[in-house]
Amino acid sequence: MKPGRLVGIVSYGGYIPIYRVKTSEIARIWGRDGEPLQTEEVAVAAMDEDCVTMAVEAARYALKRAKIDPKEIGAIYVGSESKPYAVKSSGTIVAEAIGASPNITAADFEFACKGGTEALQTCIGLIASGMIKYGLAIGVDTGQAAPSDELEYTVGCGGAAFLVGPKTDETIAYFEASTSYVTDTPDFWRRAERPYPSHARRFTGEPAYFRHVINATKNLMTELGYKPEDFDYVVFHQPNLKFPLRAGLMLGFTRKQLEPGLLIPSLGNAYAGSALLGLVAVLDVAKPGQRILLASYGSGSGSDAFSIVVQNSPYRGNPIPFVSHLLGRKKYIDYAQYVKHRGKIVF
Repeated sequence: MKPGRLVGIVSYGGYIPIYRVKTSEIARIWGRDGEPLQTEEVAVAAMDEDCVTMAVEAARYALKRAKIDPKEIGAIYVGSESKPYAVKSSGTIVAEAIGASPNITAADFEFACKGGTEALQTCIGLIASGMIKYGLAIGVDTGQAAPSDELEYTVGCGGAAFLVGPKTDETIAYFEASTSYVTDTPDFWRRAERPYPSHARRFTGEPAYFRHVINATKNLMTELGYKPEDFDYVVFHQPNLKFPLRAGLMLGFTRKQLEPGLLIPSLGNAYAGSALLGLVAVLDVAKPGQRILLASYGSGSGSDAFSIVVQNSPYRGNPIPFVSHLLGRKKYIDYAQYVKHRGKIVF
């Protein structure tokens, strides 16, 4: 899907909470000491943080970099599967917090971990059509996992916001095209009023993650006539460390192309924020003229793939922290503090 006119990334911002819990600490509690763990630690939201507060922080970083009037934004979309209200828009809270005009379209997007890239695709469409000047797409989550579940060793918290608008000489990067591939594959789900998701374990791999990420990526490259070597960086959704590496190698990419966007070892899977935070990490280091492939994955199941060309280096007058700085800013907590922060003890 090529936009009618080119749309660019005007600015972006990522947010990762300061607290971390070591996965070895989780393993100690549940008697799994000594087992190999792919993730070293996971980011944990503070007790006064949720996906909306993190979305606001990421959005404020994006606006600080862009230096535009928030009232020029015509759409604010938040992709998340852990929003604090079952019935109430997170987008309206973000809009009020950043000083956007009430004369905008705002909504929450939900497709498991690809809610953020859905928001991004929608903003691209609205801008390409001329309906709005700028759109703000956010992917953010507080990863949820039942105590002792395998997910506890990989789920983290964090998110990213992308301010997009018509391509100009000043945009950081622009979108060449995007594709989507979806099927009814129930590999991961959470029923209404259930606090934690359920998953089909090994079923989440072959018929779910790999099928959708690989087909969406192949379709994108076919549409654009590109080969793996035409991309300098590749960012996939990161439910763990093995899946994105394996998918990349199956498609013909190299580990060198994949590694700059792999945050899972020190962040965990931030669900709807996972792929977008990986994109932020890559944009932080990419150079003008380089091409990035981004492919998200959402259980249920689907993948959105994008081809992005870098125009300008964000180092030029950058007023916000890079992902590397956010990853290095940390305070460790033990498992008792972790379950308290994540609300796993209900009084």
